[in-house]
Amino acid sequence: MKNETVSALARVKRPLCYVMGIFYIVAGVMHFVDPEVYVQLVPPSFPAALELVYISGIGEVALGAGVLVQRTRRLAAWGLIALLIAVFPANVYMATHDVVLTGAPEFMRNPSDAVSWARLPLQGVLILWAWWYTRPMSGDSR
Repeated sequence: MKNETVSALARVKRPLCYVMGIFYIVAGVMHFVDPEVYVQLVPPSFPAALELVYISGIGEVALGAGVLVQRTRRLAAWGLIALLIAVFPANVYMATHDVVLTGAPEFMRNPSDAVSWARLPLQGVLILWAWWYTRPMSGDSR
Protein backbone atom coordinates (compact mmCIF):
# COMPACT_ATOMS: atom_id res chain seq x y z
CA MET A 1 0.00 0.00 0.00
CA LYS A 2 2.84 2.39 0.80
CA ASN A 3 4.32 2.07 -2.70
CA GLU A 4 0.88 2.71 -4.23
CA THR A 5 0.51 5.87 -2.16
CA VAL A 6 3.99 7.09 -3.13
CA SER A 7 3.27 6.36 -6.78
CA ALA A 8 -0.06 8.21 -6.65
CA LEU A 9 1.59 11.21 -5.00
CA ALA A 10 4.35 11.21 -7.62
CA ARG A 11 1.71 11.34 -10.39
CA VAL A 12 -0.04 14.38 -8.93
CA LYS A 13 3.06 16.26 -7.82
CA ARG A 14 3.74 17.98 -11.15
CA PRO A 15 0.12 19.03 -11.85
CA LEU A 16 -0.24 20.31 -8.28
CA CYS A 17 2.91 22.37 -8.78
CA TYR A 18 1.13 24.28 -11.54
CA VAL A 19 -1.96 24.70 -9.38
CA MET A 20 0.20 26.09 -6.58
CA GLY A 21 2.13 28.43 -8.87
CA ILE A 22 -1.00 29.85 -10.45
CA PHE A 23 -2.66 30.17 -7.03
CA TYR A 24 0.19 32.35 -5.73
CA ILE A 25 0.42 34.41 -8.91
CA VAL A 26 -3.30 35.21 -8.78
CA ALA A 27 -3.16 35.92 -5.04
CA GLY A 28 -0.18 38.21 -5.55
CA VAL A 29 -1.84 40.11 -8.39
CA MET A 30 -4.86 40.69 -6.15
CA HIS A 31 -2.57 42.64 -3.79
CA PHE A 32 -2.29 45.24 -6.56
CA VAL A 33 -5.89 45.06 -7.79
CA ASP A 34 -7.35 45.95 -4.38
CA PRO A 35 -4.51 46.67 -1.94
CA GLU A 36 -6.77 48.38 0.62
CA VAL A 37 -8.49 45.08 1.37
CA TYR A 38 -5.11 43.54 2.23
CA VAL A 39 -3.99 46.58 4.24
CA GLN A 40 -6.82 45.80 6.67
CA LEU A 41 -5.18 42.46 7.45
CA VAL A 42 -1.84 43.97 8.46
CA PRO A 43 -1.60 44.21 12.24
CA PRO A 44 -1.59 47.88 13.30
CA SER A 45 1.73 47.39 15.10
CA PHE A 46 3.43 46.77 11.74
CA PRO A 47 4.78 49.85 9.95
CA ALA A 48 4.02 50.79 6.35
CA ALA A 49 1.05 48.48 5.82
CA LEU A 50 0.53 49.40 2.16
CA GLU A 51 4.19 48.82 1.36
CA LEU A 52 4.05 45.43 3.12
CA VAL A 53 1.02 44.51 1.01
CA TYR A 54 2.89 45.41 -2.18
CA ILE A 55 6.04 43.56 -1.08
CA SER A 56 4.07 40.43 -0.23
CA GLY A 57 2.22 40.71 -3.56
CA ILE A 58 5.50 40.94 -5.46
CA GLY A 59 6.77 37.96 -3.47
CA GLU A 60 3.71 35.86 -4.24
CA VAL A 61 3.86 36.62 -7.97
CA ALA A 62 7.62 36.04 -8.23
CA LEU A 63 7.67 32.90 -6.09
CA GLY A 64 4.53 31.51 -7.73
CA ALA A 65 6.20 31.94 -11.12
CA GLY A 66 9.40 30.48 -9.70
CA VAL A 67 7.79 27.18 -8.72
CA LEU A 68 6.55 26.78 -12.28
CA VAL A 69 10.13 26.65 -13.59
CA GLN A 70 12.16 23.53 -12.83
CA ARG A 71 15.41 25.46 -12.48
CA THR A 72 14.02 27.80 -9.78
CA ARG A 73 11.40 25.52 -8.22
CA ARG A 74 13.32 24.47 -5.14
CA LEU A 75 14.47 27.99 -4.22
CA ALA A 76 11.00 29.42 -4.91
CA ALA A 77 9.43 26.76 -2.68
CA TRP A 78 11.75 27.76 0.17
CA GLY A 79 10.80 31.38 -0.53
CA LEU A 80 7.11 30.51 -0.30
CA ILE A 81 7.72 28.85 3.05
CA ALA A 82 9.42 32.02 4.30
CA LEU A 83 6.61 34.18 2.90
CA LEU A 84 3.92 32.05 4.53
CA ILE A 85 5.70 32.37 7.87
CA ALA A 86 6.07 36.13 7.36
CA VAL A 87 2.35 36.68 6.69
CA PHE A 88 1.22 34.43 9.53
CA PRO A 89 0.80 37.39 11.93
CA ALA A 90 -1.84 38.81 9.55
CA ASN A 91 -3.83 35.59 9.88
CA VAL A 92 -3.50 35.67 13.66
CA TYR A 93 -4.61 39.31 13.67
CA MET A 94 -7.62 38.45 11.50
CA ALA A 95 -8.64 35.61 13.83
CA THR A 96 -8.17 37.52 17.08
CA HIS A 97 -9.58 40.93 16.14
CA ASP A 98 -12.79 40.16 14.19
CA VAL A 99 -11.52 41.99 11.13
CA VAL A 100 -14.26 43.05 8.70
CA LEU A 101 -12.79 43.51 5.21
CA THR A 102 -14.33 46.71 3.92
CA GLY A 103 -14.34 46.70 0.13
CA ALA A 104 -14.01 42.94 -0.17
CA PRO A 105 -16.64 40.84 -1.96
CA GLU A 106 -19.65 40.13 0.28
CA PHE A 107 -18.74 36.47 0.88
CA MET A 108 -15.29 37.50 2.18
CA ARG A 109 -16.21 40.68 4.03
CA ASN A 110 -16.97 39.28 7.48
CA PRO A 111 -15.65 35.73 7.83
CA SER A 112 -16.94 33.63 10.69
CA ASP A 113 -14.71 32.88 13.64
CA ALA A 114 -14.43 29.31 12.38
CA VAL A 115 -13.13 30.48 9.00
CA SER A 116 -10.73 32.99 10.56
CA TRP A 117 -9.31 30.39 12.94
CA ALA A 118 -9.18 27.70 10.23
CA ARG A 119 -6.77 29.89 8.29
CA LEU A 120 -4.14 29.31 10.97
CA PRO A 121 -3.67 25.55 10.49
CA LEU A 122 -4.19 26.07 6.75
CA GLN A 123 -0.91 27.99 6.79
CA GLY A 124 0.75 24.78 7.98
CA VAL A 125 -0.81 22.84 5.11
CA LEU A 126 0.40 25.46 2.62
CA ILE A 127 3.89 25.33 4.13
CA LEU A 128 3.94 21.53 3.78
CA TRP A 129 2.73 21.84 0.19
CA ALA A 130 5.56 24.24 -0.62
CA TRP A 131 8.05 22.05 1.26
CA TRP A 132 7.10 19.16 -1.02
CA TYR A 133 8.65 21.13 -3.89
CA THR A 134 11.95 21.57 -2.08
CA ARG A 135 12.42 17.91 -2.97
CA PRO A 136 13.15 16.83 -6.57
CA MET A 137 10.34 15.57 -8.73
CA SER A 138 10.82 12.38 -10.69
CA GLY A 139 12.51 13.28 -13.94
CA ASP A 140 14.13 16.42 -12.50
CA SER A 141 17.88 16.65 -12.77
CA ARG A 142 18.15 18.29 -9.32
